[in-house]
Amino acid sequence: QVQVVESGGGLVQPGGSLRLSCAASVTIFSIYAMGWYRQAPGKQRELVATITSGGSTKYADSVKGRFTISRDNAKNTVYLQMNSLKPDDTAVYYCNLLLEGTTLLSWGQGTQVTVSS
Repeated sequence: QVQVVESGGGLVQPGGSLRLSCAASVTIFSIYAMGWYRQAPGKQRELVATITSGGSTKYADSVKGRFTISRDNAKNTVYLQMNSLKPDDTAVYYCNLLLEGTTLLSWGQGTQVTVSS
């Protein structure tokens, strides 16, 4: 059964940084695009960043210049480096495999990010 496990969340002060990790138990990880999503309390889940199998990246306007998505195919892992964090970044962060923009897996547990002083 293919699944992803997110980790790396925590409590951080505004302006701080965190790096999230997402490990995927899939046979050929390198062929998949990957996406990071987040869901804040009372809001819909939103797309934060994507990375293709070739390494091309896209970001939501709200995180451009602050977040960086990357992948290590040897470790079946995708990362989200988050800098200059703001209270509005507080959410549960999820990752998923993508095929033509569509998520392939059921959502996992996610990892909680809380930005607060």
